[in-house]
Amino acid sequence: MILAKENKVKNSIIAALFTIFLMLILSIASILNKTDRSFFQSDANIEERDKIKIGFSLGTLKEERWIKDRDILIAKAREFGADIIVQNANNDDQDQMKQVRYLLEQNIDVLIIVPNDLNKAAHAVELAKRQGIPVISYDRLVLNSNVDLYVTFDNVKVGELMAERITDSMKGENLLIVNGAKTDNNTKMIKQGYDKILGPLEAEGKIKIIAEEWAADWLKEYAFKVVDDILQKGIRIDAVISGNDSLAEGVIEALSEHRLAGKVSVTGQDADLTACQRIVEGMQLMTVYKPIEKLAEAAVEMAVRLVKKEPLNVQDYINDGTYEVKYYVLTPIAVDKENIDETIIRDGFHLEDEVYRH
Repeated sequence: MILAKENKVKNSIIAALFTIFLMLILSIASILNKTDRSFFQSDANIEERDKIKIGFSLGTLKEERWIKDRDILIAKAREFGADIIVQNANNDDQDQMKQVRYLLEQNIDVLIIVPNDLNKAAHAVELAKRQGIPVISYDRLVLNSNVDLYVTFDNVKVGELMAERITDSMKGENLLIVNGAKTDNNTKMIKQGYDKILGPLEAEGKIKIIAEEWAADWLKEYAFKVVDDILQKGIRIDAVISGNDSLAEGVIEALSEHRLAGKVSVTGQDADLTACQRIVEGMQLMTVYKPIEKLAEAAVEMAVRLVKKEPLNVQDYINDGTYEVKYYVLTPIAVDKENIDETIIRDGFHLEDEVYRH
């Protein structure tokens, strides 16, 4: 009886000691767990703070190409280990200004801007520079603003490619020009390019420019109206230089109303999917392909260099109306039915099944 009581006491002591030991182990594990988690969280926070933060202000997303620019830029920023905040102004100058202020409030390290208005966006650039934030003008130049870098395709060459292809294809002399928005400096550079080709031909009487129009906000509805009005007046159109593929779509829709689609040569630029479909179907003569991936990659790489104060290694300069600014320029490519497979489709810009509607 006494032995049984002693065993019972021993077992109780052992159980109590085991419980205390177990509680001690759990307490130590909990402390270590918290410490480790705190340590890793601290490392993650440091890493997050070290990330470069890019602000990307878009003047519009109404055209297909700008959606591609946005998506590729986001992907490239991630590849470079940077964060990116995107804002879209929907062709509203005041909204773009508000959005740039918002981006600056987010403590961005660099601003990439596609200006809606070539002049008004200078105030946004000034605001960023006042805060010590470097600015890259992306594909559209902000005038009189002294941006740190202008990254784009050769827009003068774009105009030359359009004019060369349209004049080679013309079966008559009547040429219509539908430019993009006057608020976009690219339209002036494109005009400079096609004027080089068209000027001598017009002087020799080989072509006749029946009208030259400017579409506000690059609206295809305006292009439709211009073509329809001219045809309603009984004036023949033999060819049309359209400022981009969206305007070309408006032009071709108007030509279709008059049963002239495919009979009148039409140019565009940006290699929109619908434009590529029209090209293989014989409704649009050509487009100017601009490999956006190269442009986006250059913009992000240069943004990172600017933040890190590393040399840009850019040799070219362009005048923005007041200042000579660094100019990183890429070469555009003329694309028609003959080379669409080896350019746009080979590069994966659009899929073959999509272009040929298989």
